[in-house]
Amino acid sequence: MTERAERSSPRAERSQVALAALVGVALFVVAWLALHTGHYDDVTITDTGVYEAYGDRMRDGDVPYRDFALEYPPGALPVFALPSLASEGRYDLWFDVLMLLCGAAAVALVAVTLGALRASPPVLAAGVGLAAFAPLLLGPVPLTRYDLWPAALLAGALAALVLGRPRLGLGVLGLAVAAKAYPLVVLPLALLHVSRARGRREALVGLGVFAGALALVVGPFALVGWDGLVDSVTRQSGRPLQLESLGASALLAGHRLGLYEAVVETSHGSQNLVGALPDALAIAGTAAQALALVLVYVVFARSRRDPASLAVASAAAVTGFVAFGKVLSPQFMIWLLPLGPLVAARGAVVAPLLFGAALVATQAWFPARYWNVVALEPVAWLVLVRDALLVALFAALVLLIRRGGGARGSP
Repeated sequence: MTERAERSSPRAERSQVALAALVGVALFVVAWLALHTGHYDDVTITDTGVYEAYGDRMRDGDVPYRDFALEYPPGALPVFALPSLASEGRYDLWFDVLMLLCGAAAVALVAVTLGALRASPPVLAAGVGLAAFAPLLLGPVPLTRYDLWPAALLAGALAALVLGRPRLGLGVLGLAVAAKAYPLVVLPLALLHVSRARGRREALVGLGVFAGALALVVGPFALVGWDGLVDSVTRQSGRPLQLESLGASALLAGHRLGLYEAVVETSHGSQNLVGALPDALAIAGTAAQALALVLVYVVFARSRRDPASLAVASAAAVTGFVAFGKVLSPQFMIWLLPLGPLVAARGAVVAPLLFGAALVATQAWFPARYWNVVALEPVAWLVLVRDALLVALFAALVLLIRRGGGARGSP
């Protein structure tokens, strides 16, 4: 479609955006409830027990990073602590409610962002519907991980940025990074976008707002528990090649073909491949991760840097960060839930399909058959399939930025 035809495509009105947000939230609630039924309800691999232990210690007056060690950043603490204030034995229920609220907020923010990107009514409906039902594609992982909290914050930051509220957007982005580090990969994109739209001075002001919001959350804990806070960061950097990463899935395929003898070991809270070759691939994966981010930044810098390009580039940056790293835990897929649907604003078809396929491919083996993967059984091929889909999704998103996107109005 030509640029002229693209401009003439009908955009959704505010009332339609509001209706889409309400319907999307309702559908998300239905999907969330469905995750508690049937085969979805058999969740045997959870993190809520760890969260509850942290929350109970905070309830009893212990200070994180000073009185006890934990591997999560300070912005995660509210969602750990709040359910511990409930009556005994109700932690899982209230944590579930918190994640439901975070996911519902993320869906509503997807609707707001697509509306701000001038999506047509069909594209708006498709994007919001994909966001609402994405948890069903992924499976029960979001029920027992806190990652919908930073995902919702990142969705809020992008919504503010595309609505022309750069200071608010960068402030919320700082809060998102305080909750989990991965939204940091969006910061260079946000600054490039603001610089193009409002000038370099406004970008610098926004950077200051970002730093202030981050310091507001992290600063108090740095003062009272610096060593523990630093340890929570450094312990992640020393992790080996995690079993579900791209490099590990290639080695699992080699093991199935008789070309490599895989050795699995549990450490750092995950199952990992050990040996000289996995160690080398861990280093290579970190390098590939950095190169993927640089590629996104360069391609975006040469683009129009408009709001729609920012949405696509943000999805590309997070996808590249997930796909090429030496660790790819299943909860990382939650990070993509409010980002994949935004690509619909560019009229893209292939990227949303790859996004949905990667979610389904994850559910095909996690959590129900995860231990079969650990045992190096044939189901391990599905890990490679999922990782390959993520790489394909990353490539599709980069091409979408480079081409300036498709037609905003086409479904």
